[in-house]
Amino acid sequence: QARLVESGGGTVQTGGSLRLSCVPSGDTFTSYAVGWFRQGPGKEREFVASTTWHGDLTYYKHYLKDRFAISKDFANNTVYLQMSSLKPEDTAVYHCAALRSTIVVSGAEYEYWGQGTQVTVSS
Repeated sequence: QARLVESGGGTVQTGGSLRLSCVPSGDTFTSYAVGWFRQGPGKEREFVASTTWHGDLTYYKHYLKDRFAISKDFANNTVYLQMSSLKPEDTAVYHCAALRSTIVVSGAEYEYWGQGTQVTVSS
């Protein structure tokens, strides 16, 4: 059974940075795409970014591309989401997810989900 475990969330002030980590296990993920989603208080789940397992293709929510960066660390088998210039509206639970396909933005198509990590940006 594949599992995804996120870490790296926390509380930061406006303008700060955080790096979230997603570590998959339990399956061979070489044919997977991994995505990051977030759900803020009272909001629907929102696509943030996604990458193929080999990191050759990435895609972002258009208005997050300038501040967020998704990357794959092959040595540590980890997918990162580097977030900078954080704003209060970035406050959310951030989840990573995986599917046996190329990049898609619909969360409904992802097969595996992590438990989420809380990011809180204070003003």
